[in-house]
Order: sequence, then structure tokens, then C-alpha cells
Amino acid sequence: MDRFLDESPFFTPEHRQLAASVAAFVEREIEPRSRDEHDPETELRYFVNLLAQAGLLRYAIVDSDNRLDVRALCLLRETLSYSSTLADLAFVMQGLGTYAICQAAPTHVRDFWVSRAVEGRAIAAFALTEPDAGSDVSAIKTVARRDGDAWVIDGRKRFISNAGVADFYTVFARTGTQTGGRAELSAFVVGAKMPGFSVVERTTMFSPHPIGEIELKGCRVPAEDMVGAEGDGFLLAMRTLDTFRTSVGAAACGMAGRAVVESLRYASGRKQFGRLLSEHQLIQEKLADMITELDAARLLSITPLI
Repeated sequence: MDRFLDESPFFTPEHRQLAASVAAFVEREIEPRSRDEHDPETELRYFVNLLAQAGLLRYAIVDSDNRLDVRALCLLRETLSYSSTLADLAFVMQGLGTYAICQAAPTHVRDFWVSRAVEGRAIAAFALTEPDAGSDVSAIKTVARRDGDAWVIDGRKRFISNAGVADFYTVFARTGTQTGGRAELSAFVVGAKMPGFSVVERTTMFSPHPIGEIELKGCRVPAEDMVGAEGDGFLLAMRTLDTFRTSVGAAACGMAGRAVVESLRYASGRKQFGRLLSEHQLIQEKLADMITELDAARLLSITPLI
């Protein structure tokens, strides 16, 4: 990758070797396709399969016996997003959509979905946000009620990455009310082909990114597909977000790194007033500030203590 990794004391030799191999993989496999992402859903499926074949999805998906190597996760997200934010999305959503399942789902449910996610045979999604509930998770209105050997879920989820592409969703819903009036949340695995599940809107984004709104209307989910115990949903959602949040900064660093490289390339080839832009002192100052701020951001994001 660059001197940052070589000179930083936070990375093991394995991290540095991983970074180098992933950088070569991205340059060879991702960069040539990054200029033609007009069909995000098709391209996302392609990237999921490509990452699975390369064995890289295991850096986003963790089994119940091991902790996620967040530094490796951040290194991969930074490298992928340098070339393609869609490839980065394909990578991280497999982890985000399976993390709670890995932590708390019944063994047979976990093994079924996680094995398919790691192998690229099933695409995952994380369904928490709603029209009236974003950061305030306790305001979730989606409800799940017990009916015999199933839970019946009703509600809508908005701004769900991979909506319409995912084969399964980790859905959070109210299953009761705690003392004091706060919602008791529980988590469920919901297959995209279950009766009562539908994608009601695909949101157009400036950058290629499959995202939209889903609806669950009388969607019957087998009781065994509850993730964790009843009421564990809030804890599972926060564990997932806390684990993956720092990697968002790493992905942003990848995009910023690309901006720096393109700026340097442009400044080294464009002439103004008889000199290259890179020879003007003010431009040199701007570029130096960009590089300094990027290094600072990388220290904050891809060297987490998790």
C-alpha cells in the first residue's frame, strides 16, 4: 500500500501482507470495472461473488467463536473504496447483515445463512432504520407479535442498503414495552421470499448504491428465526453498529485517498502561467494539507482499539 502501513506500529506483518495482496487484487479485478457501474444491483452481485471467490468476505463475517479483526476490516474497506464504493458496499454489508446472526442466532440458523454469505451465495442486509426512527432506535414502530410457533411482523424500514438485492435481512422490531415506556426490541432473520415481505421503493442515489424501503405486512417468521432472546434486539443492534462504525471512517479515507492521488496527478500535468500547478507554492500548500489531514484521519479510523 504505502509508507503509512510500513511505518505504523499498529499493524502486524500479517496486516501488511493482507494490505498488499488486497491492493493488487483491487487493481487487477475491481478497478477495471469501477468505471462501468450503471446497473448497481447486477454489479453488486458480481462483486459479492468475486470477493467470495477471493476469500475476502471472511474478513467481514465472523463466527461465534472468534472476534472480528477490525483493523483488517478497515484495511479492506479503505482499499476497496479507493477504487469502488460499490465493491466496498458489497463487502461490508455481508458483515453488517450477519453480525447479529453470528453472535446470537440458533446454531442451525446461523450456519445456514452465514455459510451462504461467506460463499457469496446469499446477500445480506441490515434493517433497522425507519421513516420515523433513525438514530433514535427506541422510536421503532415496526412490531412483532407472537402467534403460535411464529412471529408476525408489521412495519416499514427505510434507507436499507441492499434492499431488493439481499436474500435475507436482519430485521429489528418491537416485541413489547419496558418499564418506563421504552421499546423492547428483538431481532429476526427474514428471508426475501417470505410471504408478506416486499420492497416498496428503490431510492436513486448519486453514487451507485442499491438502497430502498421495505415493508413487512403480516410477515410470518418462524420462532426459531429470532436472533437472540426476546428483548435482545437493542443490544445486538448497538454491538453491530459499534463494531462496524469505525470502518465507515476507513472507507471515507479510501475515497479521500483517491481524491488526493487524482489531485496530485492533475496538478502534475496541468500548466498555468507557464508552470505546472504543482510548482505553484499555494497549490503545494493545499496538497500538503490534504495529505496531512488524510494521514490524521487514517490514524483515527484504520487503527482502532476494538
